[in-house]
Amino acid sequence: MLLFSIVAHEYAHAEAAYRQGDDTAYMLGRLTLNPLKHIDPLMSVIVPFILWKIGAPPFGAAKPVPVNPRKYRQFRRGDIIVSLAGIAVNLALFVACTAGFALVGWVGGAIPSFNATFEVVQRMMGWGMWLNVGLAFFNLIPLPPLDGSHVFYYLLPPGAGLKYRQLQALGFIPVVLLIWVFPGALQVLLWPATEALAARQGTPR
Repeated sequence: MLLFSIVAHEYAHAEAAYRQGDDTAYMLGRLTLNPLKHIDPLMSVIVPFILWKIGAPPFGAAKPVPVNPRKYRQFRRGDIIVSLAGIAVNLALFVACTAGFALVGWVGGAIPSFNATFEVVQRMMGWGMWLNVGLAFFNLIPLPPLDGSHVFYYLLPPGAGLKYRQLQALGFIPVVLLIWVFPGALQVLLWPATEALAARQGTPR
């Protein structure tokens, strides 16, 4: 579920960029759902495995899709659409997994002899719900290089927006610093994801 979710996220970026006039990802073979084209050895394999082994919820990322915003037919509109495409797909997958979770539970109740199989499928749907809503809201954090930053800097004055955009050169350092300096910040920023998942599962908040 994790691999499919992060691959779908990157594919959405590639597809949106192609529709906005940028064929960079297409020319590099990234406009595909083939996971081999998107897997990053560290973030897609090693980090999720380590988190799983230490008992933490598995989380990860795929290789970012390369885009060339200068090719967009409308730069600002294209940049916003491409940036939000991955988030939109993760939210759509969250809704689909939620529906699947409920459907499998209903079918499992109607056919008790297959309860063990339906339990596995329902557990997969549950992980799909958690992972996709988590990925969506994590990527909405307005810090480079996360997708939310591509929308946030358009809300800033031009000068401040330009300086903010330059933070992308630091990679994930701003995100790591935020979590390190303000340990509770990530929990607050992901609060909508926690609430949405709790509401869907009917668990106490």
